[in-house]
Amino acid sequence: MFPQRQILRAAPRLAAQLRAANAPVFRSALQRRLASTSTENAFIKERQAVKEHAAATTELWRKISIYGVIPALLLAGINAYNLWNEHWEHWEHLPPLEERVEYPYQNIRTKNFPWGDGDKTLFWNDKVNYHNKDKTT
Repeated sequence: MFPQRQILRAAPRLAAQLRAANAPVFRSALQRRLASTSTENAFIKERQAVKEHAAATTELWRKISIYGVIPALLLAGINAYNLWNEHWEHWEHLPPLEERVEYPYQNIRTKNFPWGDGDKTLFWNDKVNYHNKDKTT
């Protein structure tokens, strides 16, 4: 490594060491002058109250999350699962897609789609969508 580079890299460390060697004398005098003689002033009491409030609030929301939100999510998931099954049970009682009446306002096509056979939408699902171009009432 080049000597100039070593000097440039060592300079900040050397400066920090020199500051640290002289700092205790200055720092201790400064601390004595700025520190409060009474440990029970209003600022310290307020800071302690804020810390205690923050700790209590954090604990409250942790308990709400564990004992309130998680069971609510489980119940909502069970409800959604039951509704999903009821929906598909309802579909089983309907006639097959090919036998259903196709009304003129359904599946209106003014021009073909640029994908596939041009008749199916981008979100076409063969289980629930059916379109017969020849069949209208």
